[in-house]
Order: sequence, then C-alpha cells, then structure tokens
Amino acid sequence: MIRMQLTKLKELLTEDDAVSPVIGVILMVAITVILAAVIASFVLGLGDQAQQATPQASFSFDYSESDSNLKITHDGGDSILSDELYVRGTAGGDSNTGVWYNLPNSSPGSGSDVTAGNSVTLGSSDDVPADYDVRVVYETQEGDSSATLAQDTGPGA
Repeated sequence: MIRMQLTKLKELLTEDDAVSPVIGVILMVAITVILAAVIASFVLGLGDQAQQATPQASFSFDYSESDSNLKITHDGGDSILSDELYVRGTAGGDSNTGVWYNLPNSSPGSGSDVTAGNSVTLGSSDDVPADYDVRVVYETQEGDSSATLAQDTGPGA
C-alpha cells in the first residue's frame, strides 16, 4: 500500500504539464518589460518632467488712462511662488519688467505665494504708454522652463 502511494506520488511529480511553464514564461516576460520601462523613465528623466507642470492661473489687466498705470491682478487658479513669476514687456520707463515681488505696489513679498487677489501696479513713477505690451511669465527658479501665463496689449497698440 505504501509502495502504491509512493508510485502515484512519483508519477504526479514526474508528469510534465505544459501549462505551468508557459504561464511562467509569460510572467517573466511581463516583469522584464515593466522593469525595463521603469528604469528607462528614470534614465531619460521622464519622472522629473512630470513633476514640473506649468501652473494654471488667470490674470486680468486694468489700464487707467487718467493715471497712465496698469494694474495686473491674479484672478484665480494655482498659487505661484512670487520668485517664479515675472512681468515682462514694454510698459513705461520705471523698470516695469522683473520679478513680481520687485515691481511697484506688489503683493505679496519675496518667497510668498501669489494667490487670487494679489496684484502689481505698473506706472507708479513713470507713465505706462497706451501702446504697452506686457506678459506675465512663469519661470522655475532653476531657470530650466518657462511659460507665458497671460498677455495684454494696450488700447493704443
């Protein structure tokens, strides 16, 4: 009786099922492909690019002809570090281009987040001409990427 059970056990262990090796090979190939994709994404730096998304924000431009100044206001969307937000273009002679927090009547200060309701006013010391051309630009502190978030040209342009 023990001999019969040992014989059956031997037959069970020595039988060659074709299904198990095929499933094993498929699993090994799938694991290899997934591992290669993960390694390639890190080597090519694709993981870093996904983290550096451009913020989505809207800005309004309010030009006052009587005062010859231009008020730029963050209306909504993502908050943006003031050190990464620039105003660039032609809008008068008082250094109306530069980092958000360095501009006249700006809020908030350096190292703070520019959120909905924060603004800058160009033309505090020199008049902003009616043919101004101004852009609000996001640029990372590393300087490796930038994007124009808003642009406006004056009524005289």
